[in-house]
Amino acid sequence: MDEKILNKYTTWLDKATEDTDLTKELKSIEDNEAEIYERFYRELEFGTGGLRGIIGAGDNRMNIYTVRKATQGLADYLKSRYKSAAVAISFDSRIKSDVFAREAARVLAGNGIKVHIFSSLQPTPVLSYAVRQLGCESGIMVTASHNPSKYNGYKCYGADGCQMTNTDAGQVTTFIRKVDMFKDVKIADFDDSLKSELITYIPDSLTESFYNAVLSQQTNPGICNKSPLSVIYTPLNGTGNKPVREILRRIGVNRVTVVPEQELPDGNFPTAPYPNPEIRQAFECAIKLAQTQDADLLLATDPDCDRVGIAIADGDDYRLVSGNEVGCLLLEYILSCKKAAGKLPENPVVVTTIVSSQLATLIAQKYGCTVIDVLTGFKYIGEQITLLENKGTEDSFVFGFEESYGYLSGTHVRDKDAVVASMLICEMAAYYKAQGKTLFDVLDELYLEHGFYTHELINAVFEGAQGMQTMNNLMENLRENKPTEIAGLSITSFSDYLRSLTVDFVNNTKTPITLPKSNVLAFVLEGGASVVVRPSGTEPKIKAYITATGPNAQEASEMARRLTNATKKLLKV
Repeated sequence: MDEKILNKYTTWLDKATEDTDLTKELKSIEDNEAEIYERFYRELEFGTGGLRGIIGAGDNRMNIYTVRKATQGLADYLKSRYKSAAVAISFDSRIKSDVFAREAARVLAGNGIKVHIFSSLQPTPVLSYAVRQLGCESGIMVTASHNPSKYNGYKCYGADGCQMTNTDAGQVTTFIRKVDMFKDVKIADFDDSLKSELITYIPDSLTESFYNAVLSQQTNPGICNKSPLSVIYTPLNGTGNKPVREILRRIGVNRVTVVPEQELPDGNFPTAPYPNPEIRQAFECAIKLAQTQDADLLLATDPDCDRVGIAIADGDDYRLVSGNEVGCLLLEYILSCKKAAGKLPENPVVVTTIVSSQLATLIAQKYGCTVIDVLTGFKYIGEQITLLENKGTEDSFVFGFEESYGYLSGTHVRDKDAVVASMLICEMAAYYKAQGKTLFDVLDELYLEHGFYTHELINAVFEGAQGMQTMNNLMENLRENKPTEIAGLSITSFSDYLRSLTVDFVNNTKTPITLPKSNVLAFVLEGGASVVVRPSGTEPKIKAYITATGPNAQEASEMARRLTNATKKLLKV
């Protein structure tokens, strides 16, 4: 075995003794070189998504020591920038989330940094809200979003309530790399810090203030009382249970049935191993419950309640509505109602991502909106709101969304917010129900008006050290040996966001890309179809986003099938 890795392992055996779970794990792999290598071949990387990894022992795992090291780096970064600083901390229902949040608070307090921490789990959007409301310089959300239960993570926020973007995250990383987790971390006693008020619990009044901010985003207040809605809701054993139910109660959705097996916090996610509202498996318990009672809508939020998915009755079954479809429906609903009521801003702005549906652009342009396309990651959408705020025009922001089930109406937070999105989805369903329409009816109307779009997502998973190398090789091969056609459709343009260049093969032109560099490759095909490929920033997978078009739903679906099969071959899956 590599001597460096073996030395790391023996150091952990000697010094990582505070958590008995880690001690047991380290001893159990004593003679297993492969398992030791997986835990120590690299350090868990701090990126624009913060930390995310499997819970366990080692530099490449989520544990109290990697959390402490990251927090010490964050503390050093804050102290280099501010004379005094404060940080808000929240956590979700995952295994050890409360422990990691407490350890982060202890390190910050040990560095003399003021900590505002929630006494119980709260969603990601509430953390984003708290950062700005409490005047903090940073925020920490302990969560791994929709990953399986073996994962946890640590998302880091700036003073604007956005997740840190590339520059700030890079600076924090520089400080983290200087920290020896067993020598350099300053740790205060939690209870003593509470007494000295260096650590304080965030009061319930802040959560109430968040609720009021969400309620201010109603498009048609009272519609849910006039057009009663029946909803089956699952928080997927996460943080959405209380806030989503409370908001729906306040807007008049009185028939909300919560999936009992998935109601209470449980980081093991026993009935949803992948607590991801993008996939049907996460809805299985809700669909089973819907067989015993009628429901207009099935609603699911992920564990940290920043993403929401829905399913709607389709014959005798329930069909999931994609993130792109929900985003486009919400966009049409909000813009059409605001325009009819004379409440659309003078220069409305919609922000979406380079992998989201082109249909959203067509809808926004119909209502005179400026559409801003940003890189994947809601932090870039939040960043645009901050830029508008700096110009004094934040009221022009109407809506932001990304295809991965993240939506935001309003500027109260700078991250995706499944609480406000759940409210607007239910309000929208009630509004169209009063007209005798389902959301599928409205979606069909949008397709008839703008053309049919079908979207597919491929997740090619590459676990472990070898997987990372395979991912890198695949992306580089696509970059250097790009195809000339996909599924028989010629490529009309190719964009390399790492090299900041778009090549138009039809007009034989090259155009610089002004967005931050990112390892994303985009192929635009004849007829308006596209394939966008990128490595996930938080999971060991390459994602491919397929957009297919056609004169009708059947032809668009057939094209999507062909593109999906061809793209899988490109990714060797």
